[in-house]
Amino acid sequence: MSDSHSAAHPDQDESMGGAAVDIGNGLPEFLTQDYEKYTQEDHDTWKMLYSRRMDSLKDNGSEIYLSGARLIGLEPNKLPNLKDVNARLAARTGWAAVGVGGFMPPVVFFRCLAARRFPTTLTIRPRAKLDYLPEPDIFHDVFGHVPLHADPVFADFLQHFGALAAVSPGEKETEEMARLFWFTVEFGLIKEAGRTKVYGSGLISSHGDAANALGPNCDRRPFDLDAVIAQPYEIDRMQDVLFVVDSFEQLFAAVETIAARRRVSV
Repeated sequence: MSDSHSAAHPDQDESMGGAAVDIGNGLPEFLTQDYEKYTQEDHDTWKMLYSRRMDSLKDNGSEIYLSGARLIGLEPNKLPNLKDVNARLAARTGWAAVGVGGFMPPVVFFRCLAARRFPTTLTIRPRAKLDYLPEPDIFHDVFGHVPLHADPVFADFLQHFGALAAVSPGEKETEEMARLFWFTVEFGLIKEAGRTKVYGSGLISSHGDAANALGPNCDRRPFDLDAVIAQPYEIDRMQDVLFVVDSFEQLFAAVETIAARRRVSV
């Protein structure tokens, strides 16, 4: 696979700011994007990645994703300015993409989601690694994830997911939430107008993973919460099994079901 999931950011190049630091309220100290530090090569890399993926996504990407990309103002020729993106998001769902520059433990990441803050890597991959990157970058995080945050149903699901995941009482419960995140937010498929489309960020941002997900070597199963949280996954290979939702209301309902089972209010 070509893009890492974002549930726990690994150590990253801090050229756009310092490392994230945990502060008293349980959230990290977010970094301010220094937009002027991006080079022309950075913008050209974004342009290449954007063009390659959008050409395919116009056919096999979720209409909700494509609409979100337009609503948050993603542009083909230059890196996104988070101030502009967040101004658009704030008016629709109250979400914001926030800069981080270092390792983020999963529980801190989940607290960010609960606060409608999406931790975002500020650097972009080097030109030599367009097709394989073991850690997230701004293309994976903003191009891959953030457009869906403009959809009210998905936005509510992700916030409730974060609130529930942040208070998981043990390893088993945390693993269940990790599997739900993986098979929806990262590698989710959705049925639209009779066709299976991609919406998970790992599929949105990677041509190879998307082609595999929609091809003959992937077992695409109807979304079922118990099946999802029982399904193991590996992060460094093409996915053999993925799940297809009929709508994002199913994702919200799945979190509500887990909360009810655990007798937790989110």
